[in-house]
Amino acid sequence: MSGEVTDIGSRLAAVGYAFSTLDELGDGVVRKIRPRLGITAFGANVWVLAPGVESRPHFHELQDELYFVHRGRALFRLPGERRELGPGGLCHVEAATPRQIVSVGDEDLVLVVVGAKDGYVGRDGQPADPSQLG
Repeated sequence: MSGEVTDIGSRLAAVGYAFSTLDELGDGVVRKIRPRLGITAFGANVWVLAPGVESRPHFHELQDELYFVHRGRALFRLPGERRELGPGGLCHVEAATPRQIVSVGDEDLVLVVVGAKDGYVGRDGQPADPSQLG
């Protein structure tokens, strides 16, 4: 996507979509997807944890979280269970459930984290005119 992050609002208003890559999200452990893509309906981040790094144990007051292991291996510490997931692994954690994630592989753990509240909106997909698509 060309343009600066500050252009995202006008781009979304004009075309209704945005693209980015992990590299464009910058460096650091927590890389914010929402501001880069102009998302307001839900939270979305990428966590990049070096081998052996542990997230802080936490829970949320309102938002459930969905974790997707993109690369590496993650150990999920949850009440009464520890589960290791590799690439393609998914874990849903309800808001009030304490959790901790540990990078347990030999490479960086790249974890997509999506958070939201107020539930599923239902099947609201509608047919689109294919002639309007690239």
